[in-house]
Amino acid sequence: MGRLVVVGSLNVDHTARVERFPAPGETLTASGSASDLGGKGFNQAVTAARMGADVVMVGCVGDDADGDLLLHTLRAEGVDSGFVRRHGGLPTGRAHITVDDAGQNTIVVVPGANAAASFPSAALEGATMLLAQLECPLEVVQAAIAAARAAGVATVLNPAPARTLTNDFLALVDYLIANETEADHLGRVSFRGTAVITGGARGALLLVPGRESRRLPAFTVPVVDTTGAGDAFCGCFAATLTRGGSLDDALYGALAAGAHAVTSQGAFSSLPFGADVERLLYQSSSDVQSSRSADPGSSKT
Repeated sequence: MGRLVVVGSLNVDHTARVERFPAPGETLTASGSASDLGGKGFNQAVTAARMGADVVMVGCVGDDADGDLLLHTLRAEGVDSGFVRRHGGLPTGRAHITVDDAGQNTIVVVPGANAAASFPSAALEGATMLLAQLECPLEVVQAAIAAARAAGVATVLNPAPARTLTNDFLALVDYLIANETEADHLGRVSFRGTAVITGGARGALLLVPGRESRRLPAFTVPVVDTTGAGDAFCGCFAATLTRGGSLDDALYGALAAGAHAVTSQGAFSSLPFGADVERLLYQSSSDVQSSRSADPGSSKT
């Protein structure tokens, strides 16, 4: 089995629950609040490890209690944290999240030590895949993806937060996973790799060069909080490919992982384990079989 390198952010999330999002200049009273661990890199690394992948995390945290907690949790989750730096002059990153009664969220990230992240090429030893996002400095992400490509390591990019990227950068990416907003912000670019555009309740759109696009349906689940759903999707997708699974296995597993993540509050606390994904996949398969059995037209004559 190969090794997955995750390059990305590590944060502590502070979440407020509100009935609706405030208008500009408006103050609302929250119905509740919570703190949780997060950061796109952290969430995706933990998800991948929970899916059974061998994972190494690359990033930066502050020399503070939040950094201690993030490093301790990575180790407890089975993630190699040997390439997570400590920065003495910057605090660990934070994210301020607002979640409304429909489970939708808005997020403001304070980078902190994430802004001082770097990429050591030694992290690629034994790797078969690299997964990155855009909460760390762009030049660091570019360096990591370029080094991976030069070493023959497959690359996965989740272009979040949304921003415009160049064709030269995207030419180094094998798999691009973006939600609809992130895809729009890429601008007029030419991407020749495999792209997955996620659409929440609308499932995901698969775009493979030389093939017709394919829509994959979402799992039907109650939505409590969408925070972390995209990270669960990316982490499961990369983990499945790293472990030798097919593209279809990676996609359906990722859809199940994202669906599980929206059924509870918070990011880290909602990240799925392998058994959670298998349960949704089994349930979906059983529902299809039941539907076919109930349809008289599906039986052979």
